[in-house]
Amino acid sequence: MTQVRKRHTVAIVGAGAAGALTAVQLCETATRRRTPLDVVLVDPAPEAGRGTAYATPDPRHRLNVPAGNMSAYPDEPGHFTRWLCRHGEPSVTAADFATRYRYGAYLADTLGQAVVRAHGTVTVRRLRTRAESCTGTPDGRVELRLADGGQLTADAAVLATGPAGATAAWAPPALRDSPRFVDEPWAPGALNGAREGTDDVLLVGTGLTAVDLALTLDRPGRTVHALSRSGLLPQPHALRPAGVMTAPDDLDDTSLGRLRRAVYRHLSRSVRTHGDWRPGLDSLRPHTVRLWRSLTPEEREEFLAREGALWNTHRHRMAPATAEHVSRARTARRLHVHTGTVVRAAAHEDGTLAVELSGGRTLRVGWVVDCTGPGRRLDDPLWASLLASGAAVHGPLGMGAATRDGRLLDAHGRTGLPLFTLGSPRRGELWETTAIPEIRVQAAELAQQLLAPLTPKPRASRRPVDGHGLALTTHAEAAAAYRTGLDRVLRVRSGAEDAFARSVALDPGFALGHAALALLGHECSAAVDVPRALADAQRCARERADERERSFVDVISRRVTGDDGDEALVRHLGEHPGDALALAAAVPTIAFSGVSDLQDDEALGLLELTSPAYDGHWFHTSLLAFLRQGQGRLHEAGELAHRALAVEPASGHAVHALAHVHYESGAHEAGRDWLDRWVSGRGRGAVHRAHFSWHIALHELALDDPAAVRRRWFAQLAPGRVTGMRALVDSGSLLWRARLSDSWQGELPTADVLDSVGREVLERPATAFTALHAAVALTAAGDLPALRRLRDHAAGADPVQREVVAPLCEAFAALVEERFKEAARGLDALLPVLRRVGGSAAQREVVEETLLYALVADGRCEAARRLLDARLDRKPAPRDRRLLAALPA
Repeated sequence: MTQVRKRHTVAIVGAGAAGALTAVQLCETATRRRTPLDVVLVDPAPEAGRGTAYATPDPRHRLNVPAGNMSAYPDEPGHFTRWLCRHGEPSVTAADFATRYRYGAYLADTLGQAVVRAHGTVTVRRLRTRAESCTGTPDGRVELRLADGGQLTADAAVLATGPAGATAAWAPPALRDSPRFVDEPWAPGALNGAREGTDDVLLVGTGLTAVDLALTLDRPGRTVHALSRSGLLPQPHALRPAGVMTAPDDLDDTSLGRLRRAVYRHLSRSVRTHGDWRPGLDSLRPHTVRLWRSLTPEEREEFLAREGALWNTHRHRMAPATAEHVSRARTARRLHVHTGTVVRAAAHEDGTLAVELSGGRTLRVGWVVDCTGPGRRLDDPLWASLLASGAAVHGPLGMGAATRDGRLLDAHGRTGLPLFTLGSPRRGELWETTAIPEIRVQAAELAQQLLAPLTPKPRASRRPVDGHGLALTTHAEAAAAYRTGLDRVLRVRSGAEDAFARSVALDPGFALGHAALALLGHECSAAVDVPRALADAQRCARERADERERSFVDVISRRVTGDDGDEALVRHLGEHPGDALALAAAVPTIAFSGVSDLQDDEALGLLELTSPAYDGHWFHTSLLAFLRQGQGRLHEAGELAHRALAVEPASGHAVHALAHVHYESGAHEAGRDWLDRWVSGRGRGAVHRAHFSWHIALHELALDDPAAVRRRWFAQLAPGRVTGMRALVDSGSLLWRARLSDSWQGELPTADVLDSVGREVLERPATAFTALHAAVALTAAGDLPALRRLRDHAAGADPVQREVVAPLCEAFAALVEERFKEAARGLDALLPVLRRVGGSAAQREVVEETLLYALVADGRCEAARRLLDARLDRKPAPRDRRLLAALPA
């Protein structure tokens, strides 16, 4: 009886960037699909991910692509930048150019993380040897023979071997035979001799390799010569991006001559529009493969001969810091660039070389280094065996190998053995295929292609449901964890993040679990890598989700990126009114910011729309109670809140609504005592417990009890007990309000609040609501420079920040500078539009209290009296009565 193999094996030959990226995609895709898989990496290198390109430890060797374009994932562009921030470079931006060694560490770590996450589904092995030949097996698999004498049989193999080696065919025999000739400069120890002494060095080639080696070998007393047929060095990247252009429309179905003219016209237009050719050239990148394929073989050869060097030097550019090093070396005449070729070479008695150039000049150098870059033909033993057997053939113009969608074509033009490749070996087919942005896409496509036959078709079985009857595309255990997380969100209880994390640990392909984590991280400051969770949600939704789940993932994606997220959320609820997590995110409450600019009647419309799906459920009733208090219908809001609490005493939304009812009605003693009991009892597990403590402190402020306010702040609201957004919104605003009403004597501990938040949130907040509270905290700290940076950010952000927050910052800055008249004028003008920032009336009241302080400080006691009378008409408060009595007659 034939034994059935239960696990599929994929061999990856080469563990450099291309091999590591392929392994990452295989691990993560197989894990999402719960597809058992064995991956074997074959490479003698000590560490996966580095290859030749990223093994150099020289800190002067930098990537020639900004960090923002070097993510390992095509659908998660910020991944590398975030990794750098978490690994010792917190101030790095997407526009910075990291060192190549750091990028190698990033690839190795990303692979390691993928292997860990895939544990139980995917096994990954390393064989530190070389594959020297490959043949097919009778059952359609491949067998790799290894340099150490072993064999490896796999269901498929990916040849991630990198670029073909340089041939040094240009070098005269006397030079090739010289011990002073370095033909593989990146081999370990290859440059040891050239690093010593001060003998001049000749680099043959003027591309990026030559630039890196010129920096490594540069030293006083030495001249580095660089030689190429074109004499062109790579162009530098711009210090700041000049702008963005779209590609011209006249690129299709054209000859090389017409294409050449169209491109030059486009570049001229880029210079006229942006003052720089780079935006024009960069706009061609998405179209380069299509344009290359449209050319005839003769046109491709003409392009390489005529424009190849010009294209490479402009397309593959130097980092600005690298360009500065090169410029200084040339200015100091330590680097000379020559145009021409090597004609002959001869050795002197002292071992130095006399190298004659095609222009007639002879250079006397201690070393000659081959920097001509990769050759056209794949010539290592593995490729040689495949080409010799006909299992593979050379690609167009003899470059790389012929493929169809990454699968090798044999001598008959068919996809014979299950052999695949990516990156440089596809150069003849694709031309632009050697950079990470292209390789990572190919790696993702290969993973899909390799795993497609292994992914089982979904069985028609009954799916588990969430707590409101909506089907979930996952198994029962993950669904149970998701239901726990959803229940905790709806009750405003802690532990939701852990429950959702458990759901995706049980089923890494569960789109809703990842989306819920992204939502909590984005809106509630949960400790979640939001871009990563969002990318996982999108990947899972593409592979395994129903229409409702895909819609929800799209909603969260839009909310995080600011791409019409509010409109998408309202549309989603119209189609799926029973989606409780979407409803919780839509209605502004204690847990979520809700749909911005959502008026009370529109929010009520959402609740009326979704009401039939809930049939009086306590969660829906809690939301209605909160909206009713916002309308001033306090009695009705209180009844609704008590009705919800009778069913679910731990409903944080109902408690929150009742807290506002007490405050807005002036029932400060009853509100303080009731809420204090709840926080100490049912509320012990509330996720926003600090906000409930803030509500109690508001009552204590209104009751004019400064000692109680201080005790409350240090016991329940001081940073350390409260972190992140709650520290900013609750702790920071309470301190300022206490100072405004003379309820806090001595120095305000605002520095602790600011330190617990982070400058990104304070000076570049994502929402107007956060920006309002950042402005309050910075004003309390008297930090004018940061307040002005926040103003500048708001002036270029969304309409609410531009029209409300930016002028609010101006008014607060006037207050800090004791220009009280200007401050009062600006604050008074903003009160009618302040609700646009979101939040509750109790939260926005801090601006009114700041206005009151400015009026009194400016001596405008009559205006202050009118404002206090209006406040006391709304709700009684001993503090306001004291302030009113203290005003001069």
